[in-house]
Amino acid sequence: MVSNKKELYFNCLDIVNKQIERYQKEMDLIKESMEANDVKTDYDEDNKGELLSDFEKNARRLSNAREMKESLSRIDPELYSEKISFGSVIETSGNYYFISVPIGEISMEDGSSVYAISTEAPIYQEMEGKKQGDTFKFNGNEVKITAVG
Repeated sequence: MVSNKKELYFNCLDIVNKQIERYQKEMDLIKESMEANDVKTDYDEDNKGELLSDFEKNARRLSNAREMKESLSRIDPELYSEKISFGSVIETSGNYYFISVPIGEISMEDGSSVYAISTEAPIYQEMEGKKQGDTFKFNGNEVKITAVG
């Protein structure tokens, strides 16, 4: 799995780009609806407030997705390190992790799954700086690190 770091990186980038596109489209649609409501003289104030609330939600989501894209841009998919840090791909006795952005489970071409997590994730706090062969405790379980890349 560690050898698939490039595929994993580009899968994450693809997911984030799709989120950016989706949130931008939603905001454009809401903006159109709000402008259409401005033309009418009998528009519903509650509806306009709901549209504005939805617009703001999507604006926050868009901002978060752009921040994730910026974070991903700081990862070199060609760089491998022995110690776990931002950009590392980790294989443990239970799961695979990509320390990047908080996307969650990502399906790979070979059928495996990797969890894209941020440096804010509690499990990352336990594994940060560790190397292949090290163990750490998480949720009362001992987890062995079998590979780092």
